Amino acid sequence: MKRPVVSVMRRISMLSLILLPLGFANAGQGDDLLNARCAGCHDLKGPAPTTVQAIWERKGPDLFYAGNKYRREWLARWLQAPVRIRPAGMFYGNHIKPGPDGDEIDQGSLAPHVKLSGSDAELAASALMDKKAKSDLIKPGEYHSGTISKSMGELMFDKFRGCLACHEIEPGYGGSSGPEVYTVAKRLQSDFLISYMRNPQAWDPKIFMPNKHLKEQDLPKFVDYFKVLSEEDFK
Repeated sequence: MKRPVVSVMRRISMLSLILLPLGFANAGQGDDLLNARCAGCHDLKGPAPTTVQAIWERKGPDLFYAGNKYRREWLARWLQAPVRIRPAGMFYGNHIKPGPDGDEIDQGSLAPHVKLSGSDAELAASALMDKKAKSDLIKPGEYHSGTISKSMGELMFDKFRGCLACHEIEPGYGGSSGPEVYTVAKRLQSDFLISYMRNPQAWDPKIFMPNKHLKEQDLPKFVDYFKVLSEEDFK
């Protein structure tokens, strides 16, 4: 007895009907996870704060443009074993105290970041990569890899532009009010870095990071320097 022939297209259609709901379920689960575990500290919808008071009260970075900012593989790893990126938290003034040699970080005021399981981290990372607000500020493929020595990069970063006052270039060396930059090349997308350095206030209108009005030819050089730092073993 001959078996009925099922066309290739029909097989594909049948398979799609089986898998498509699962895909939607996973996407929904990711959003549900973000709302349950992340929304208390992070803005998932936008827009960015428009007052200094709101900046002071911010508990974590905005995530409504996470898909334009972060590297997915880093997100999935970090969410399973989070380490502090901003030594003094989101707003420096909320987490310092007088010390014998001046202001020092009040470690007791800093709450640990929630830790996710491997499966939840993957769900969250995928859901975050779908959040692509402010895509008009990104020029895909704008960054072209170049080379720069560590010493020249540090000269640009510290002596010429004064960025070391707010950012660490290795653990314990640099400012504490901004995020460290020795892992930034692993954390953030290169095109985002260029766009953000070009005009931080276009992304975050009331952010404390000043617009340094960097020359266009210098923007990729900073990213090159961050990549050099990311290759260092600071353990």
